[in-house]
Amino acid sequence: MDRIKVIEVKEDILANNDRAAQALRERLHDEKTLLINLMSSPGSGKTTLLSATLDALANELAIGVMEADVDSDVDAYTVQDHGARAVQLHTGGMCHLDAAMCEQGLRELGTDGLDLVFIENVGNLICPAEFDTGAAKRVMILSTPEGHDKPLKYPLMFEVSDLIIVSKIDVAEHFDFRLDELEKNVRLRNPNATIVPLSAKTGEGMDVWLDWLRQEVRSWQA
Repeated sequence: MDRIKVIEVKEDILANNDRAAQALRERLHDEKTLLINLMSSPGSGKTTLLSATLDALANELAIGVMEADVDSDVDAYTVQDHGARAVQLHTGGMCHLDAAMCEQGLRELGTDGLDLVFIENVGNLICPAEFDTGAAKRVMILSTPEGHDKPLKYPLMFEVSDLIIVSKIDVAEHFDFRLDELEKNVRLRNPNATIVPLSAKTGEGMDVWLDWLRQEVRSWQA
């Protein structure tokens, strides 16, 4: 009996995507536009955080936002109302963005004059972690109602993230959320990740997040 040839399709897809992502990252570096991939579960507070960030940096940085969702354009209108240049990306049922989708979105958005572009990725903790979008930095948001054990359940998301925002920290006590346990669990997966607890509602911790963004933009444009 002839041996069946096995083709690792996912490996090929990821390799092609990685090449496209690196080319996009290099182009954006030449253009001095910092692209940040913002990932989280649905309901973690991505849009609320982006709105507060846009308000705080309105007089400092020119910012664009690519909103990714299976359907709807609600979030794009929300961030546009807060001063961002915005475009909505409908993924047609796909649970993530890849480099080609981001390239298309950036063409529609236009990066001329923009210091910073956020990708608000599709809300889930699995697929977005697997695909390089061409972003310079990956930021993951974990809300306190989700629990401090998520790094153990979704390790890849925490392994690939440069910065982990613990959102809704103002209500942590109501959900038996332990920041020290979260930090311990993150360190098992990613000892180099920066962890920033904050509340976009009360403003607690926002200064740390904003200073991180300012520094990353300066470094990218240097």
